[in-house]
Amino acid sequence: MARTVRLLMPLAALLFLGLALLIRVVDDGALRQYSGTALYASMVWAGVLFLWPRMAPVPAGTFATVFCWLVECAQLTGVPAELSARSLAARLALGVQFDPVDLAWYPAGVAPLVVLHHLVRARRRAASPAACPVDTHV
Repeated sequence: MARTVRLLMPLAALLFLGLALLIRVVDDGALRQYSGTALYASMVWAGVLFLWPRMAPVPAGTFATVFCWLVECAQLTGVPAELSARSLAARLALGVQFDPVDLAWYPAGVAPLVVLHHLVRARRRAASPAACPVDTHV
């Protein structure tokens, strides 16, 4: 299962990135800003599971959200803005300016994935032979 997760998470991250870029093309308002923040968190979640494919849903979601919060708070130091001025990759990964509203949008991008992750794991456990003992008494 860990191998499958490792194969799927880069695809999931690309899907989130593609969705974010598509939204940027069709909208230039609040949807663009806040969906980008939420989808950034979704990409971080995919990265967490790529690195630790056996991690349970809640710890993976918590790790992804806290990481995003730390990156956002780091913007208060000015270091990400300095790095972003020199590199597009840094700008995309670290952002430029602190926005307290983003702190709420990161969990919004992760929570649905935690629920989906939990449902997939529960379904997998229910389908496994160890989870369904055979009744030998007739």
